[in-house]
Amino acid sequence: MSKFDFDLFTIGGGSGGVRASRFATNMGARVAVAEGAQFGGTCVNVGCIPKKLMSIAAHYRDDYADAVGFGWNRTQPTFDWAKLLAHKDHEIGRLNSVYASGLRGAGATIVEGWAQVLDAHSVLVNGKTYTAEYILLATGGKPMHPQVAGAQLAITSDDFFHLDSQPRRVLVYGGGYIAVELASILHGLGTQTTLAYRGSRLLKGFDADLGSHLAQQMVARGLALKLSTTVRSIESRAEARLVRFAEGTTLEVDQVIFATGRAPKTQGLGLVEAGVTLAENGAVVVDEQLRSSVPSIFAVGDVVNRLALTPVATSEGMMVAEYLFGNPGRTINYALVPTAVFSHPCVASVGLSEEQARAKGHGLRIFRSSFTPLRHTLSGRSERALIKLVVDAKTDRVLGAHLVGPEAGEIIQGFAVALTCGATKAQFDATLGVHPTMAEEFVTLREPVTA
Repeated sequence: MSKFDFDLFTIGGGSGGVRASRFATNMGARVAVAEGAQFGGTCVNVGCIPKKLMSIAAHYRDDYADAVGFGWNRTQPTFDWAKLLAHKDHEIGRLNSVYASGLRGAGATIVEGWAQVLDAHSVLVNGKTYTAEYILLATGGKPMHPQVAGAQLAITSDDFFHLDSQPRRVLVYGGGYIAVELASILHGLGTQTTLAYRGSRLLKGFDADLGSHLAQQMVARGLALKLSTTVRSIESRAEARLVRFAEGTTLEVDQVIFATGRAPKTQGLGLVEAGVTLAENGAVVVDEQLRSSVPSIFAVGDVVNRLALTPVATSEGMMVAEYLFGNPGRTINYALVPTAVFSHPCVASVGLSEEQARAKGHGLRIFRSSFTPLRHTLSGRSERALIKLVVDAKTDRVLGAHLVGPEAGEIIQGFAVALTCGATKAQFDATLGVHPTMAEEFVTLREPVTA
């Protein structure tokens, strides 16, 4: 009989923790999961799911306007912020229950409360100590706050999903995927939106062409964009906020939203005292098996700060469960993780950017096309899509596929399969396109660009 209460004690009920725990129970392990808030983690509660639902809602204003070009009579729809949030919250509550019931149905023990690691095999929750042969850290991340005078007058991306009312004027501060998504949502719902970023282009870390193209399309839609600028201070002005920028300009808005990145949530877990090595940003340092410096403690998801994406966290959770209780051997190719940014228009990417490929020493052929999606030939909207392929000149292997345009996230999934299988440009060329679609552009690009 085991000397421990459990074989695995998971701290965190988000995507990575729940997936690891369910896999482990299916393999016969005795598992407990501690969660002090709602199950589902960032993705379900303040991330992927509510963001996508609100992004869909924001698209309807454009749909109403575009319909006129297709013969529909012009309408003047009204929007109800409170109704959207109520419906969104109902769906999130359902998913919270699905996560919890799935764990219970699999045979896991749920421990409600915030956990603290005492040592290599002990966890404290609500004054009670639990022991486990292995401990899994899956506590996710939290929003970062920039060092700005008056920062307490702003809210973070997490707070956005619980605003009591829709702001009439808003400043979103940041240039990553969260910032452009929130700015797109608010602008699409009718809020006068300004997006400010200290960098010279949006979406740092993505292919440079994507960030530049997205910026052009967002401005064309009427969103105000301020690049290479820094917020110096925020002041209260009655019910409004006065934002002062480093270059001396000011902007009055009703709400300021910080979307300046997220950090691993490791504070208060007792990890340093337990001997777990943390990186400078607080992330748990792990090896290829996701094992920390303490052999019995593992970590997955945003807390290890590799790629803060739900599919990565769930894959890492499965990898740990199989390594500990099943057949080890599952690996993750972090260079081929597909991702979508639900901005307006949508951005999607898989594989290496042109900059990353050149940094790795690849000789490249670049294929790129910008065009008007068929929908907008009648809608009258001046929106353009962008397709880009990064190809190794020596092997002909497609290293990266990138897209800005409607339903980009849906399109990129199939090309992620192709790149995972090592597809070459010749194989792309030999593939018949589905006509008329945006996706067919990926298999009809014939001439590499010269610049």
